[in-house]
Amino acid sequence: MHPTSNVNQRIARIAAHLQPPNLQMEDDASSNLNRVNCRAKGGATGFKVAILGAAGGIGQPLGLLMKMNPLVSVLHLYDVVNTPGVTADISHMDTGAVVRGFLGQQQLEDALIGMDLVIIPAGVPRKPGMTRDDLFNINAGIVKTLCEAIAKCCPKAIVNLISNPVNSTVPIAAEVFKRAGTYDPKRLLGVTMLDVVRANTFVAEVLGLDPRDVDVPVVGGHAGVTILPLLSQVKPPCAFTPKEIDYLTDRIQNGGTEVVEAKAGAGSATLSMAYAAVKFADACLRGLRGDSGIIECAFVDSQVTELPFFASKVRLGRCGVEEVLPLGPLNEYEREGLEKAKKELAASIEKGISFVRK
Repeated sequence: MHPTSNVNQRIARIAAHLQPPNLQMEDDASSNLNRVNCRAKGGATGFKVAILGAAGGIGQPLGLLMKMNPLVSVLHLYDVVNTPGVTADISHMDTGAVVRGFLGQQQLEDALIGMDLVIIPAGVPRKPGMTRDDLFNINAGIVKTLCEAIAKCCPKAIVNLISNPVNSTVPIAAEVFKRAGTYDPKRLLGVTMLDVVRANTFVAEVLGLDPRDVDVPVVGGHAGVTILPLLSQVKPPCAFTPKEIDYLTDRIQNGGTEVVEAKAGAGSATLSMAYAAVKFADACLRGLRGDSGIIECAFVDSQVTELPFFASKVRLGRCGVEEVLPLGPLNEYEREGLEKAKKELAASIEKGISFVRK
């Protein structure tokens, strides 16, 4: 027989994973079952990951998939609504990561303390007729608030920023971190992986290949014409007709709109975005672990062009971005696309910087 105190401690441990402190009912003094904040016995070794916006359309499948990742030991789920239910649901999965939920602004800092990786899908989704810039006024303020908390609670964490418009929210995050004196360009990455995932899928359809065997670099930004697939650098090497290039470029650039219109007001790309975000987060975690040769596309602080931020291939490592790779040779079609992309990107970047500085 276990002493009563040990039994009570185990029960308290279980309870503590499911509910953050201010959501818990008053402890029953007569039962001596005080909730505790500790790791579960038997939990996985690995990294601590927080998802900010975990109850949203992207956040829920993202939380589900991160709970399945063997590199995650602790998974913190934060949102301003509905976190307890999402946390309880995901926590029942029999994988190694311990899940804890955090609700509301008053628990944001608790959600962030000690995190190795913070993923931010928070914000409102795009609806039919909306551009990513239409989301700016709402999502810009959300990102600013969340990044202020990151700067305070886990300034060394790798930040994966999903909230649109990424072309503006990444510069916002950078300015917030600069103000706080914590900015490390290696640790702030705008997630453009969905553009790569779409490009791989659409190119594979044209070539008749398995998408997992295709690699399409996508550079520039994460909206419309700023999304520039480098079809001349596709692996395995192949040649496309001008008509195929036009078709593929247009579909990759407008993949998000395709989903928004197909959902007819019911939301934007959430499931494919969660998949892409987890694929990118896994690459970041493998880099943190010390794996070599981890190369993905991301929107980062860059000197590849004259712009301060640009999406291109980066090599990931223990400190985040260890190297920003050059664009490589571009054909005439891609050079023209690059000039269009840079013109629009410059305005979006400045919009983000001005939001913080005003």
